Amino acid sequence: MDTSPRPRQHFSMIRQFHLADAFTLLNGFAGTGAVLAFMRFLLDHDKRFFWLGSALLPVALVMDVLDGRIARWRQNASPLGQELDSLADVVSFGVAPAAMAYAAGLRGGWDIVILMYFVGCGISRLARYNVTASSLAAETGKVTHFEGFPIPTSLLLAGIIAALAGLHRWQEALPGGSVDLGPLTLHPFALLFALHGSAMISKTLRIPKP
Repeated sequence: MDTSPRPRQHFSMIRQFHLADAFTLLNGFAGTGAVLAFMRFLLDHDKRFFWLGSALLPVALVMDVLDGRIARWRQNASPLGQELDSLADVVSFGVAPAAMAYAAGLRGGWDIVILMYFVGCGISRLARYNVTASSLAAETGKVTHFEGFPIPTSLLLAGIIAALAGLHRWQEALPGGSVDLGPLTLHPFALLFALHGSAMISKTLRIPKP
């Protein structure tokens, strides 16, 4: 009997992906595309790239919803899929909205600190969910509620920014103006990101999971 180890197959990791994982990756691709579009907008000030980035965020959300539904439909959820989902969500609903806010005018020193805090809260919230999901599950094995705001709710902030951009209330015309606090500048509008980040890591807020 031949007991020699079998040679490793090429692209062995990709072979382990399920259909739901493909939609998870599309979520991450859309989020990455949004970040790059906002960067391109900052380079040449072509508003088409700002709107392209804004349009890719809802696409990421649709992919995020579909991957969960497909995994439940095919009953092939896996730890790999859960990790992929969290990593994609960090890009699409953490980094991308922060990049959008920066492109829209939140570029003061305190604004940047707040946006970094916001992304950090998103990362922490996803890590906590991955660790505690099993303890939050009911007898059926399904998580019945979220602790804190789910990170995709950050698209509410993205929607507000898009609306302000459409009304030409962005860049130097952001609501609330700006104030100098010490050596750094703060746009009070950035405090929405601080509040939302804090809501994501809250343990007292309980959001029913559909």
